[in-house]
Amino acid sequence: MPKPELAPQIEHFYSQVIDEDGRLTATADGRLELIRTQEILRRHLPAPPARVLDVGGGTGVHARWLVEDGFEVELVDPIARHVEQASKVCPSTVGDARDLAARDGSFDVVQLLGPLYHLPDPKDRQTALAEARRVAKCGGVVAVAAINRYASLFEHVTYAHLHTERLQSAVSKILETAVHDGKGFTLSYFHRPAELADEMRQAGLVDVEVLGVEGPAWSLLKAVEQSGGTPSDDLVASAMAAARMAEPYPDLLAASSHLLAVGRVPGLH
Repeated sequence: MPKPELAPQIEHFYSQVIDEDGRLTATADGRLELIRTQEILRRHLPAPPARVLDVGGGTGVHARWLVEDGFEVELVDPIARHVEQASKVCPSTVGDARDLAARDGSFDVVQLLGPLYHLPDPKDRQTALAEARRVAKCGGVVAVAAINRYASLFEHVTYAHLHTERLQSAVSKILETAVHDGKGFTLSYFHRPAELADEMRQAGLVDVEVLGVEGPAWSLLKAVEQSGGTPSDDLVASAMAAARMAEPYPDLLAASSHLLAVGRVPGLH
C-alpha cells in the first residue's frame, strides 16, 4: 500500500520527538483520559469477540485492553515506528485513515482515536469519517476522538506561563482558528462539540453522542504534576467523579481536554 500522505511535521513529531507509547500512562491526566475512554467505549461496544479496526491506533495502547477484553483487533497507523510497536499487540499495518484497505462492512467497530487531531482540512476529516463508515458493518459502531477547542487554554495555565504575551498570542490563535501549527505540539485541529457531532452526521452516522472524556478537573491534576508534586489519590478520584458527573450536562463539554463521539452505521442493531 502507498505510504500515507502525512504532513512532514506530524511524521517528525511522532517518529522522532515524542514517545506515544507512554502518553496515556506517564501522567495523571493521561491515565484519566485512558480510563475514561475505556469506560465510555465499553458502554457502546458489542460483545466480544466482535471485530475492531483501530485506525490511527498508535502503539496499540487501546488495542491492548481491547484484546484483553476478548475483541479481535486490527490496527492501522501512518507512523511505521508505531506499527512496529503495535504489532506486538495485534495485527498492525501502515495505512491512512483517509484510504483504508479494509473491505466494505468488514468490522463491527471502527475507532479513530487520533486521526482527526491532525486533519485540519475539513475535506480530509470527512474522507476519514466516510472511510470509517464504509468499513463498518450495518449497525456497527464508529467511535471518534477529538481535541477540544479550548484544551490549550486550560493546559497552558498549568504550565504557569499563559500570562506571557507570547503564549497568550499562540493560544488566542488556536481559539480563533481551531488550528495549531507552531511549537510544542504539531499540526493539529481543535473541535467544538457540536462541530464534531455535525461531522459525524454528515458522514451518515446516526445516534451520535458526544461526551467529554476527562471532565472539568483534569487540569488540576496536570497543575500539581507541573509544580513537581504528585496528585493525591483523593484528588484523582475527585477528578474522575467530576468527569462522570459532568456527562449529562452539555455545557460542561467545553471543559474536557478531549471529546469522544460515538455513532452507529444505519442498519441492523
